[in-house]
Amino acid sequence: MRHRHPQFDKMQEETVQPQPAENSGKPLEQQLAEAQAQVQTQREAMLRALADAENARKRYQAEAANSQKYAIERFAEALLPVQLTLRQLSQALDKARVSAIAPVAGERFDPHRHQAMAAVEADSEPNTIVATMQKGYQLHDRVLRPALVTVAKPVEKAGANPISDTDLD
Repeated sequence: MRHRHPQFDKMQEETVQPQPAENSGKPLEQQLAEAQAQVQTQREAMLRALADAENARKRYQAEAANSQKYAIERFAEALLPVQLTLRQLSQALDKARVSAIAPVAGERFDPHRHQAMAAVEADSEPNTIVATMQKGYQLHDRVLRPALVTVAKPVEKAGANPISDTDLD
Protein backbone atom coordinates (compact mmCIF):
# COMPACT_ATOMS: atom_id res chain seq x y z
CA MET A 1 0.00 0.00 0.00
CA ARG A 2 1.47 3.31 -1.04
CA HIS A 3 1.06 6.42 1.06
CA ARG A 4 0.34 9.61 -0.75
CA HIS A 5 2.18 12.71 0.23
CA PRO A 6 0.41 16.03 0.15
CA GLN A 7 0.97 18.12 -2.94
CA PHE A 8 2.30 21.40 -1.64
CA ASP A 9 2.87 22.95 -5.04
CA LYS A 10 -0.89 23.07 -5.78
CA MET A 11 -1.73 24.78 -2.54
CA GLN A 12 -2.32 28.47 -2.51
CA GLU A 13 -0.99 30.71 0.14
CA GLU A 14 -3.62 32.35 2.21
CA THR A 15 -3.11 35.31 4.35
CA VAL A 16 -4.93 35.37 7.60
CA GLN A 17 -6.53 38.65 8.29
CA PRO A 18 -7.71 39.58 11.71
CA GLN A 19 -11.38 38.91 12.02
CA PRO A 20 -13.53 41.93 11.92
CA ALA A 21 -15.33 42.59 15.07
CA GLU A 22 -17.85 39.80 14.56
CA ASN A 23 -17.17 38.60 18.07
CA SER A 24 -17.43 42.12 19.28
CA GLY A 25 -20.62 41.03 20.94
CA LYS A 26 -18.54 38.88 23.31
CA PRO A 27 -16.26 40.50 25.80
CA LEU A 28 -12.54 39.82 25.38
CA GLU A 29 -12.40 37.99 28.71
CA GLN A 30 -15.02 35.50 27.48
CA GLN A 31 -13.17 35.01 24.18
CA LEU A 32 -9.93 34.41 26.15
CA ALA A 33 -11.67 31.92 28.45
CA GLU A 34 -13.09 30.04 25.44
CA ALA A 35 -9.67 29.94 23.78
CA GLN A 36 -8.05 28.71 26.99
CA ALA A 37 -10.73 26.03 27.38
CA GLN A 38 -10.10 24.88 23.81
CA VAL A 39 -6.34 24.78 24.46
CA GLN A 40 -6.96 22.77 27.64
CA THR A 41 -9.20 20.31 25.75
CA GLN A 42 -6.58 19.83 23.04
CA ARG A 43 -3.84 19.43 25.69
CA GLU A 44 -5.88 16.71 27.44
CA ALA A 45 -6.47 14.94 24.11
CA MET A 46 -2.72 15.04 23.39
CA LEU A 47 -1.89 13.66 26.86
CA ARG A 48 -4.46 10.85 26.35
CA ALA A 49 -2.88 10.00 23.00
CA LEU A 50 0.59 9.93 24.60
CA ALA A 51 -0.67 7.71 27.42
CA ASP A 52 -2.32 5.36 24.90
CA ALA A 53 0.94 5.14 22.93
CA GLU A 54 2.92 4.42 26.13
CA ASN A 55 0.42 1.73 27.17
CA ALA A 56 0.63 0.12 23.73
CA ARG A 57 4.45 0.13 23.96
CA LYS A 58 4.37 -1.51 27.42
CA ARG A 59 1.80 -4.07 26.25
CA TYR A 60 4.00 -4.94 23.25
CA GLN A 61 7.06 -5.33 25.50
CA ALA A 62 5.12 -7.59 27.89
CA GLU A 63 3.85 -9.74 24.99
CA ALA A 64 7.37 -10.01 23.56
CA ALA A 65 8.77 -11.02 26.96
CA ASN A 66 6.04 -13.65 27.44
CA SER A 67 6.55 -14.95 23.92
CA GLN A 68 10.25 -15.39 24.61
CA LYS A 69 9.65 -16.87 28.06
CA TYR A 70 7.13 -19.47 26.87
CA ALA A 71 8.63 -20.20 23.44
CA ILE A 72 9.43 -23.82 24.34
CA GLU A 73 6.00 -24.47 25.84
CA ARG A 74 4.86 -26.62 22.89
CA PHE A 75 8.13 -28.56 22.95
CA ALA A 76 7.77 -29.20 26.70
CA GLU A 77 4.17 -30.34 26.20
CA ALA A 78 5.34 -32.79 23.54
CA LEU A 79 7.97 -34.21 25.92
CA LEU A 80 5.57 -34.87 28.79
CA PRO A 81 4.19 -38.13 27.32
CA VAL A 82 7.75 -39.33 26.68
CA GLN A 83 8.75 -38.66 30.30
CA LEU A 84 5.63 -40.43 31.50
CA THR A 85 6.46 -43.41 29.27
CA LEU A 86 9.99 -43.56 30.70
CA ARG A 87 8.59 -43.46 34.24
CA GLN A 88 6.09 -46.21 33.40
CA LEU A 89 8.85 -48.32 31.84
CA SER A 90 11.01 -47.91 34.96
CA GLN A 91 8.08 -48.87 37.18
CA ALA A 92 7.30 -51.93 35.04
CA LEU A 93 10.95 -53.06 35.17
CA ASP A 94 11.04 -52.60 38.95
CA LYS A 95 7.80 -54.53 39.35
CA ALA A 96 9.17 -57.39 37.24
CA ARG A 97 12.41 -57.35 39.32
CA VAL A 98 14.56 -56.35 36.36
CA SER A 99 17.51 -54.32 37.62
CA ALA A 100 20.26 -52.41 35.86
CA ILE A 101 23.89 -53.56 35.82
CA ALA A 102 25.77 -50.27 35.89
CA PRO A 103 29.35 -50.85 37.05
CA VAL A 104 31.42 -47.89 38.20
CA ALA A 105 35.06 -47.18 37.48
CA GLY A 106 37.34 -49.21 39.73
CA GLU A 107 34.86 -52.07 40.17
CA ARG A 108 36.29 -55.55 39.56
CA PHE A 109 35.50 -57.04 36.13
CA ASP A 110 32.99 -59.91 36.38
CA PRO A 111 32.77 -61.91 33.13
CA HIS A 112 29.32 -63.19 34.14
CA ARG A 113 27.84 -59.68 34.36
CA HIS A 114 30.16 -57.60 32.17
CA GLN A 115 31.37 -57.83 28.58
CA ALA A 116 34.80 -56.32 27.92
CA MET A 117 34.71 -54.26 24.74
CA ALA A 118 38.27 -52.94 25.07
CA ALA A 119 41.31 -53.25 27.28
CA VAL A 120 43.34 -50.10 27.86
CA GLU A 121 46.50 -49.37 29.78
CA ALA A 122 45.51 -47.52 32.93
CA ASP A 123 46.93 -46.57 36.29
CA SER A 124 44.21 -48.57 38.02
CA GLU A 125 44.59 -52.25 38.88
CA PRO A 126 44.42 -54.74 36.00
CA ASN A 127 41.01 -56.31 35.36
CA THR A 128 39.11 -53.40 36.86
CA ILE A 129 36.53 -51.38 34.99
CA VAL A 130 37.74 -48.08 33.55
CA ALA A 131 34.45 -46.96 31.91
CA THR A 132 30.95 -48.25 31.20
CA MET A 133 29.81 -47.95 27.59
CA GLN A 134 26.31 -49.37 28.08
CA LYS A 135 24.32 -50.52 31.08
CA GLY A 136 23.29 -54.13 31.31
CA TYR A 137 20.18 -55.69 32.85
CA GLN A 138 19.46 -58.73 34.97
CA LEU A 139 16.32 -60.54 36.07
CA HIS A 140 16.84 -61.70 39.63
CA ASP A 141 20.23 -63.50 39.26
CA ARG A 142 20.04 -64.14 35.51
CA VAL A 143 21.82 -61.68 33.20
CA LEU A 144 19.55 -60.49 30.39
CA ARG A 145 22.20 -58.26 28.82
CA PRO A 146 25.74 -57.78 30.15
CA ALA A 147 27.11 -54.30 30.73
CA LEU A 148 29.56 -53.24 28.01
CA VAL A 149 32.75 -52.02 29.67
CA THR A 150 36.35 -50.97 29.10
CA VAL A 151 38.81 -52.87 31.29
CA ALA A 152 42.22 -51.84 32.58
CA LYS A 153 45.24 -53.89 31.53
CA PRO A 154 48.72 -53.75 33.03
CA VAL A 155 51.06 -51.07 31.72
CA GLU A 156 53.79 -52.66 29.60
CA LYS A 157 57.35 -51.90 30.61
CA ALA A 158 59.19 -49.60 28.25
CA GLY A 159 61.69 -51.45 26.05
CA ALA A 160 60.29 -54.89 26.88
CA ASN A 161 59.78 -57.39 24.09
CA PRO A 162 55.99 -57.76 23.70
CA ILE A 163 56.46 -61.17 22.00
CA SER A 164 58.48 -62.71 24.82
CA ASP A 165 56.85 -64.08 27.96
CA THR A 166 59.96 -63.68 30.01
CA ASP A 167 61.89 -60.63 30.91
CA LEU A 168 65.54 -61.04 29.85
CA ASP A 169 67.01 -58.51 32.30
